[in-house]
Amino acid sequence: MPRPHADEGLQPERTTMAWGRTLLSFVVVSAVFLRWLPQHGPFVLVLFGLAVLTAGSIYLTQRPRYARSARGIAREESAPETGAVLATALAVLVLGALGVWVVLVLV
Repeated sequence: MPRPHADEGLQPERTTMAWGRTLLSFVVVSAVFLRWLPQHGPFVLVLFGLAVLTAGSIYLTQRPRYARSARGIAREESAPETGAVLATALAVLVLGALGVWVVLVLV
């Protein structure tokens, strides 16, 4: 497969690694939510599902995001992935708020 750009250290590779770390974080958080199940009840499965859904969406969009970014750099017209960043930030906020609610209210 031909490379879309010449420099291996360009932004698409670093961005892909950052999204990979974000995906791993959501997987770890989903495992933590499963550990909460005996203490906090079945609502924790909603948190688990949201975390897994977010991790899955990051995984499924990783290749197209890389390809767009690499093509943008090759053409010297790259655009930020604002939607993906906002969706991830929203997922973090919702999971955090629901996690705090579960711990404080569903004791």
